[in-house]
Amino acid sequence: MRILVVGAGAIGGYFGGRLLQAGRDVTFLVRPKRAEELARDGLVIKSPNGDVTLKNPPTVQADKLNEKFDVVLLSCKAFDLDDAIKSFASTAIIPLLNGMRHIDVLDDIFGKDRVLGGQCGIAATLDENRHVVQLTPAFQSLGFGERDGVMSNRVRAIAENFAAGNIGSQASANIMQDMWEKWVLLTTLASSTSLMRAAVGHILAAPGGRDFILGVRDECIAVAKAADYPPREAFLSRITGMLTTEGSPLTASMFRDIKAGARVEADHVVGDMIARGDAAKVPVPKLRIAYTHLKAYEKQRA
Repeated sequence: MRILVVGAGAIGGYFGGRLLQAGRDVTFLVRPKRAEELARDGLVIKSPNGDVTLKNPPTVQADKLNEKFDVVLLSCKAFDLDDAIKSFASTAIIPLLNGMRHIDVLDDIFGKDRVLGGQCGIAATLDENRHVVQLTPAFQSLGFGERDGVMSNRVRAIAENFAAGNIGSQASANIMQDMWEKWVLLTTLASSTSLMRAAVGHILAAPGGRDFILGVRDECIAVAKAADYPPREAFLSRITGMLTTEGSPLTASMFRDIKAGARVEADHVVGDMIARGDAAKVPVPKLRIAYTHLKAYEKQRA
């Protein structure tokens, strides 16, 4: 099975790198600068689960992409999606982007039958040396599946191929539910930690902090319910524990991007949640404050 990983940053670099390490046929679609870095230094993964340096990982650039792949693992940021989708064609596309807005974009271009549902969970970043660094050992997962819940032959084949990578990959018969639940958690965490410029533990220690975090969570849950994807009890219990652990160092990658002066997915993560809330007449006042903050950051950065 030929696998094209779009992007070799923290997400694509980790999951694609682990698959390559396991002997799978992986090629990374990257920009020229990243291709130079990988040719010079290799793909370096630093992880509590084991460090590895993959010398000369196979790469390709958009203008040279004329091969066919069985699976595309779409790991770029949402704001890079338009550029990325011009560069490939495939039998099955697994998007690992945040939020839900990208699904409609991919459907319009490639057709619904070629776009699977997908989501991943990992705390990882690129360090100053452009190495992939996994921040917590137990937190890695990659879910995918047919959006209608059917356990198809292609999903089974992908699951079998990915299993050797030991990346927590799993075929799901409820991938849309999984994606919505991840979006609820991500939007809650990104809105709270980015707005407050602080980790969960510091927000909880501030007056009104607990109420604010849980209020954002409740707004996101209400939007998910209106979309007919009410979060399951096990998920609600888990994220409430994550969001109310005193002293927790947990932050969102969006907050870390702000600290680094990088681009953020304000529209794709928070803005789209608000838009869906508006369409369903669900009030989201706390999300609006967080979104205004993020858009102000974008203006300042520009």
